Formats: sequence, structure tokens, C-alpha cells
Amino acid sequence: MSRPPDSQLAKTAANTIRFLAVDAVEKAKSGHPGLPMGAADVAFVLWSRVLRYDPTAPDWPDRDRFVLSAGHGCMLLYALLHLAGYDLPMSELQSFRQWGSETPGHPEFGHTPGVEATTGPLGQGLGNAVGMALAGKMAATRFNDAEFQPVAHRVFALASDGDVMEGVSGEASSLAGHLGLGNLTVLYDDNGISLDGKTSLSFSEDVPARYAAYGWHVQSIDGHDHDAIAKALDAAIADRARPSLIACRTHIGFGAPHKQDTSEAHGAPLGAEETKAAKLRLGWPAEPTFFVPDEVRDLFRARAAEGAALRTGWEQRFAQWAHDQPVKAAQWDAIWARSVPEDLVTQLLASAPVAAAATREHGRAVLQKAASLVPALVGGAADLASSTYTVVQGSPDVGPGAFDGRNIYFGVREHAMGAIVNGIAYHGAFRPFGSTFLVFSDYMRGSIRLSALSRIPVVFVFTHDSIFVGEDGPTHEPIEQVSSLRLIPNLHVWRPADGVETALAWGMALERHDGPSALVLTRQKLPPIERLGRIGERELRRGGHLVAGEDAPDAIVAATGSEVHLAVGAREALASRGVRLNVVSIPCVEIFEAQDEAYRASLFPEGVPVATIEAGRTNPWRALAGRGGLTLGIDRFGASAPGPVNGEKFGFTVDAVTARLAAWLGRA
Repeated sequence: MSRPPDSQLAKTAANTIRFLAVDAVEKAKSGHPGLPMGAADVAFVLWSRVLRYDPTAPDWPDRDRFVLSAGHGCMLLYALLHLAGYDLPMSELQSFRQWGSETPGHPEFGHTPGVEATTGPLGQGLGNAVGMALAGKMAATRFNDAEFQPVAHRVFALASDGDVMEGVSGEASSLAGHLGLGNLTVLYDDNGISLDGKTSLSFSEDVPARYAAYGWHVQSIDGHDHDAIAKALDAAIADRARPSLIACRTHIGFGAPHKQDTSEAHGAPLGAEETKAAKLRLGWPAEPTFFVPDEVRDLFRARAAEGAALRTGWEQRFAQWAHDQPVKAAQWDAIWARSVPEDLVTQLLASAPVAAAATREHGRAVLQKAASLVPALVGGAADLASSTYTVVQGSPDVGPGAFDGRNIYFGVREHAMGAIVNGIAYHGAFRPFGSTFLVFSDYMRGSIRLSALSRIPVVFVFTHDSIFVGEDGPTHEPIEQVSSLRLIPNLHVWRPADGVETALAWGMALERHDGPSALVLTRQKLPPIERLGRIGERELRRGGHLVAGEDAPDAIVAATGSEVHLAVGAREALASRGVRLNVVSIPCVEIFEAQDEAYRASLFPEGVPVATIEAGRTNPWRALAGRGGLTLGIDRFGASAPGPVNGEKFGFTVDAVTARLAAWLGRA
């Protein structure tokens, strides 16, 4: 820990942070001033004395990570980044919440220099921090030795009352305590106020006691006492066996004479008169706004120089270590680059399973090959690995004090799994995946949306994808989830029909670096699809391809996943009646829709009627089928019966599809 500044300078620096936030919110006439005012002391001590960072190298692998889980208080973070010397000039603070600025209303990863995670939906950032800490432990186990520890960084998060109320944070914190993530410290801004008023309206639990029960190291302090904050951080860092929670009792809107300790300070500007009164009360000049004293600039400039020295010293030691240990260095490069072979898809397609099997079984086989080719690939399931088939065989399991494996057991914690795998991706050292049943993707939707918004390369594996789940009944039979996932921008949703398309989905998901992918796999066995001989990798990569057909079809049938073989069977049955059908498989709608018009028109020529088949909601397919088209799907909840019986009752057999197509075409 760095030496503290004198008490007056520390007070001035904390007030600088406070009033940069207040002035930005006032200028924008929008925002949340209360948290930055209340948490400024905690944040100042952390950033000026503990946090290891270099603003000139924001991607330094061994930097400490700071996650503002309470993303509504983002002006606290923007003020810190500006003062610390990141590429965030004062003009950006003055453009808070405005079009095109680098200071949006909640922090966005990849948008603002120094922001480590996209936060705002409460609890998610705390879950991300757990994922970052887990990734740090896994990387340290792989690379640290007695001579050099290239992975020594820690993860710090600032969480609010709202964060600890949200269930996702509880799930993630429980797993963090179980694993013993001693490199994680959460600063709990315990101010007793939420948007609707005092937290006592709905919240009376003993949060420190809860975290102690999770197995965390817990402390409670005055969040405005700099010495107490520093001592608590020291004690947290010293406990290497447990994650730490520091409950910091603070005053929301600290210094505002009429709005301190009220919900009025939470989500709205203080107003001109209250701002002036707060500045007067804390001895701050009313003008100019956005004022930064020279001595505060100097303090943060010196701190940045300390960080630069740490980083350059690390780089020198790393260079020597890499020279002495070339094998480890090569592994480091492969994992941190999250590199995949240039011919990854080709290799996976070459080894694609061809037998009749469920696509979850194909996925298991493909995963083993992918893991051998992509050393950064890690992940697991929410207590469903025996059903999703997502265990990397031959690898140890991650567990308490054991971080050298690739298999992570998240427990029955889908919410946390989504946030944690995002955190692993934010960290930068690994390519994570998480798996569960498709119907439970609803629990993860917030995390999936944030991964798409943040453009991070996470793979979500969802199995048991339709009414063919069978006896478990409608509670476990997804009929709207695939369509719902396809509504999320920048998410690639794959629903493969056989081993070839499953290999393609895994390969293209792992190639991708600008966003997440969801693999939607079956429980039931499917036959392999026999494709036209001219269909190769180039066509497969386009998200949709011609499986069988002729140059002048009477109609086109588009299908996905387990319904492709039904379309092929119906084509063969109708051929005897003189009906010429083309069958198009569309395993990834998003990639197909991104193709050029000429390619899409080659599969769906103008004037040729279109039918679609998918065991889910029909509405999204009507755009492709058109006004006179046919959409075969399910627009009601499923039923509890054996999968084949459900298929018969819901009309998903070759005979039933053939009859529907024949009637539609007037060939019944």
C-alpha cells in the first residue's frame, strides 16, 4: 500500500471526486449523484493507495481490476479515470450522458478507457468480479512459480445495497466463498438508501452475517474514515484464503444539507441551490464547475507514475521469465491471445460425428476436439454437466484451492453462471462457456444481453431444446426461448441439425471475438443429414445452405435443428407426387441474414413459396415465409409425455409435415 497523503490533501481529493460527479450530473440534468458523493472516500483510498494500474497501458495483464457493480454511480468511476490519467478528458465528463460521449449513463466495456465491465443491472457486476477473480486464480495456478509470479493482480468491486439485494450477487458470492477466492475484495457501500426510500422498507437482513456464512472474510467500518478504510483493505489483502467483504457505512449524498441520507440524492440532480449549499458545507468553491485543484492533479499524477513503474518492472521480469521458460511463455501467449487455429472450423468439421445421435452428444465429441485445439477454453454447467455433456475429459475440476482444471461446477446457479462466465471473458485470459437447459436461459437473460452489448466472446450451451424433452413436461419444454434469444442484437444463435452443423457451430463460436454465441442442442437422437455434394465449408459458414433441391422448385422448406430431417423426409415423400421441394437448413439465422442479397436470393428466389419448420414459436418465421407462406411450429406450451408422443401430437413427424405441406401446395 502506498503512503497516504496528508489528511487535508486527502479530503480535498475526495471532494474533487464528489463534485466532479455532482457537476456532471447537474450539467446533464440527469444521473445519480448520491453514490459518488457517499463513496468518494472509499474510492479515493482504494485508487490512491492500493489499486495497481497504469493509465498508459490499460490492458496490462497484471493490473488490478476495479468493477463498479453499482453502475448507476458511474460518475464516480469517470471522475477517477479522468484524475488517474486515462484517456478521458474533462470534455467527456462535461458531456456526461450525451450522444456520442465516452461517459454513458452506465459504464460500458470497450467504450470508455479503463472500464472493466458493463454494469448497471444490479448484481451483475459483482458476479463479473467473481468471474474475474476466478480467472485470475486459474491463470496464477498455470503460470506462477517460485521465480516469478506474472499473475499477482487482485479484483476489487464496489457494490451497493441494491447489488446485494439482487439474487445473482448472492449466487455468485456463495460460489466465491466455496472456492476460496482470496484475490477478491468487495466494498459494500452500505448507505441504507435505495430509489424508493430507506432500504428498511424491504430489507432488514444482516448482510455481513450472510457473507460470513458464505465463508467470506467480513469487516464493518466507517466509510468516511480514511484510516479505517486503509486498514480494512490491508486486512482484506492479507487474507489469501477467503474473499473479503468490507461493509462501509456511508452517507448517500454526503455533504448535501437537505438531501444527504435521503432517496432524493439517489437518482436525480441535486439542483442548483442544493449543489451550491453542498459545496459551501464542504468548503468547496461554487465556481468554476468541474474544478480540479493542482495539488490533486499532482497527487494522481504521482500515483500514475507509480503504476507505470510497476508495469515496466513487471514487463522486464516477464521478459526474463519468458526467456528462461519458453514452454510456459508459449502457453501464456496462447491463453492470453485466446488464440484458435486458423483452420479450426476445418479441423472440427473433419472430425465431426456422422452417426445418428442427439446434437448434445455431438457437442460432447466436438468439445473434446475443440479443447485440444484451444488451450484457453474453460467452462462448465449449472449442475447439469451430466445432461449437457460439457465436461472436458481428461482435465481436472476447478474446486476450493484447486484452479488448474478446465471444468467449473457452478451449482444450481444459472444467474451467477452467466455473470461469472462474462467476468472470465472480461478478465482476458480464457474463452469461457456455460451450459444449462434451454428453458433456463430465461434465468440468464440479463447476462446474455450484457455479453452481447459488451461484445465479449462467451459461448452459452443450451440443451433440451424443444417439446421433445418429453416427460418433464411444459415447465422444461422451451417453445419461445430460441426466438427470444434471436431478438438480442449481436448474439449468434446456433441450432444445428447434426454432427456437421454442431462442429460448425462450435468452431465459428470460438473463432468469434466480437460477441457471444448460443448453441442450442437436442436431447433426442437425430439422423445425420445427407447434403448435396457441392455444399462445403464455404457454404456452411454462411448460416444457411441448401441441403437438397433442384433448380426450379415448386416450393422451399426452411428448417432448423431437429426439424431439418423432417423437411428432408417430407421432400422425399412428396417427390413421388411430382412435387419438387428444396430444403434449406438455417442453423444460424443471424449469420444467414448478414449474407449478401444475391446469396439469400439464390436460396429463396422471388416468387417461390416458402414454408418454415421449427419446434417453437411461429411469429418470427413469418417474415421469411411471407404472406402466403406456411409456418409450422408451436404456439402453445408443451405437454408431459414421451418425446415421440409429443412429436406425433404436435405434428412433428414426417407424415404430419408431409400432409401439411401437401395441403398447402394443393397436392393433398
